[in-house]
Amino acid sequence: MAAVSERGYFHWIDWLVFAFMLLVSAAAGLWHFRRAQKSSTQDYLLGGKSLGLFPVSASLVASFISGVTILGTPAEIYNFGTQYWITIISIFFSGLVVATVYLPVFTTLRLSSVYEYLEIRFSRAVRILISFIFVFDVVLYQSIVVYVPALALNQVSGIDIHLIGTIVCTVCVFYTVLGGIRAVVWTDALQVGVMVAAVISVTALGTYHIGGVSEVWSRASELNRVQFLNFDPSPYTRHTVWTVLFGSWLYCTAYISVNQTMVQRYRSLESTRMSQWSIALFTFGIMVFISLCCWCGLVLLAWWSPPKCDPRVSGLITADDQLLPAYVMEIARHLHGIPGLFIAGIFGAALSSLSVGLNSTSVVILEDFVKGCFKMKPSEQCSGIFVKLLVVLLGLLALSFVFLVEKLGGVLSVTNSLAAVAAGTSFGVFTLGILFPWANSEGAFIGTIAGFAVSGWASFGANAAIGSDVLRPRKLPIPYEHCGNVSHDFALMFEQQHDEADVFPLYRLSYHWFAPLGTLVVLLVGALVTWITGANDPSCVDRSLLSPVIHRWLPQQKHSSTLDEWLRTSDSRVSADLFLKDLEGGRKSHPVMTREQTLANVPL
Repeated sequence: MAAVSERGYFHWIDWLVFAFMLLVSAAAGLWHFRRAQKSSTQDYLLGGKSLGLFPVSASLVASFISGVTILGTPAEIYNFGTQYWITIISIFFSGLVVATVYLPVFTTLRLSSVYEYLEIRFSRAVRILISFIFVFDVVLYQSIVVYVPALALNQVSGIDIHLIGTIVCTVCVFYTVLGGIRAVVWTDALQVGVMVAAVISVTALGTYHIGGVSEVWSRASELNRVQFLNFDPSPYTRHTVWTVLFGSWLYCTAYISVNQTMVQRYRSLESTRMSQWSIALFTFGIMVFISLCCWCGLVLLAWWSPPKCDPRVSGLITADDQLLPAYVMEIARHLHGIPGLFIAGIFGAALSSLSVGLNSTSVVILEDFVKGCFKMKPSEQCSGIFVKLLVVLLGLLALSFVFLVEKLGGVLSVTNSLAAVAAGTSFGVFTLGILFPWANSEGAFIGTIAGFAVSGWASFGANAAIGSDVLRPRKLPIPYEHCGNVSHDFALMFEQQHDEADVFPLYRLSYHWFAPLGTLVVLLVGALVTWITGANDPSCVDRSLLSPVIHRWLPQQKHSSTLDEWLRTSDSRVSADLFLKDLEGGRKSHPVMTREQTLANVPL
């Protein structure tokens, strides 16, 4: 049985590879610093539609993937089998729905913050409420993003987790502040390449050493990990065809379609068509990457199959999320540079997710709170200083929350369940606005509160129950009889008869159902309140605010005051002109007012 003292650590070549990635990321901020200095705040934050298709697509991939995906997905396959793998089917349909239903609305409206749509369609109160939920979600998520690479590097270097987290935040804040969105997008493109190279190298190396693809698959089958057709109808089963296909589809669609971090990137392209192409490339890239991570989980299982012992038994690791780093140091400890590439990939994923969150949250706070809620009109200089200070402050917040995150369990389910609260609620209210023209602002506001409360109650309750051992995720068993003395706590991980009948039903739901729960509550409550308070007349809702997929079923449009009011309060005549240019590109004339009439109503 392996001893803890046999753990491998970094060679100087590994440190060199890792340091090179950090230096290149920091250099991106310096490279774009001069242009960022000359840019307006909008251009600094949003790119001014000057970014290319491939870097934006890579940045979208980086926004969706983090170190959580790289470490958590293999651990999920290792512990619970391959049923999770069919999430790639969900992602395909998510990309299709986003590109056809939601994306055209946002690329036409040219909004700085996606949540501005909610004020145009419903009310300022709905906009501020969803913006607050977004910021709340990002602050929690960013701390997990910092913790994951710190955990991985701690496993291979022994350096304190909090010191590593400080390094991550410092580098990320540095290039995000200096270079703005251009630095973020181009470093994302670089870091996606490092991520893919890291996962491919360690997975291919393990597949070769184990004896090839067929041997890995054979060992996984022997250990009952190959499961794709679990049709168990229970919503409490962690992974089934239904939970993964439908639950994962709605979560992915919610995150891609209406989250500021995603919309901000594909909106930076010059046309709706190019934005749709970016979603297509993003979808393909995510499907491939998640498949790589799932196969990596089978490689881990085959690597530690008998006669070897599970590293949790041997004491080599103490948490599931250390499975992959421990494997890398075992298989590549003598191949100097490979462990460094792997850790660089983990850190690249963390840096990209963190920088995207810092940049997007700055936009939301500036546009939705400072300008939208408090109706302040800061100068260009003040806006620039403000958003840079925000990036620093948000980085410090992410670092401080690491102390809380390290007390939680497996990062994949924890992250997904917490993020699903915000994603499901936001998706529900945007869907009300984009697909249901009769929905009113009262329904949207009360539906949002109800959806967030119910899904948050379920998600936080479930994680608290798991933390207190009231709920126990039922991991698939592994052979450990040949490993000698095994602790009682380790044996309990595979207990299948743990009584959970007295646990509140919402807490027992699979984490895949938290996003659909929030969306469903928003839609049902929103529809009920709309019916009670008086539905909107669909003919009075501007078609620009509704998805093009429902335009054919809409009644003849009357004069709408919603778009008119927004144009009246636009910052300049130029913003209205750009808006109408997009409208005229998609239809011959504006259904509410002529171009001249509209611009005449926009104040200088």
